[in-house]
Amino acid sequence: MSLKVRVNEDMKAAMRAKETARLSALRLLLAAIKQREVDERIELDDAGVIAVVDKMLKQRRDSVTQYENAQRQDLADAERFEIEVLSAYKPAGLSSEQIAAEVDAAVAETGATGPADMGKLMAALKPRLAGKADMAEVSKLVKSRLSN
Repeated sequence: MSLKVRVNEDMKAAMRAKETARLSALRLLLAAIKQREVDERIELDDAGVIAVVDKMLKQRRDSVTQYENAQRQDLADAERFEIEVLSAYKPAGLSSEQIAAEVDAAVAETGATGPADMGKLMAALKPRLAGKADMAEVSKLVKSRLSN
């Protein structure tokens, strides 16, 4: 079952169970998926859906930080719930050892030697690690490997 179909089925289940908060979060996700499909005139595959989920998770995390700074715990808790719902659609993340192994393999493949090769190395890593690892952390690891 594709990820998009799974989200749709989960939305129907939440509707039947009258879980309004979960239903709301799933509807937001489906709306974001539809919006991207309409904007780009494509049918999203699982990788595209994961990219939408990643973007929404980042937005929610930023919102939690801002709500906590503004002393709005009620809104921060609502965003945390949405993070919990959306996180269910992300694949299991890679361990730091697995990420390091992927970086080492990409360094060997591309022949990257210094900081000037960072773009080439990140371009090779992105398709492998997108959705499975935080690309900001991967970028930090690549920088440290190339600066040594």
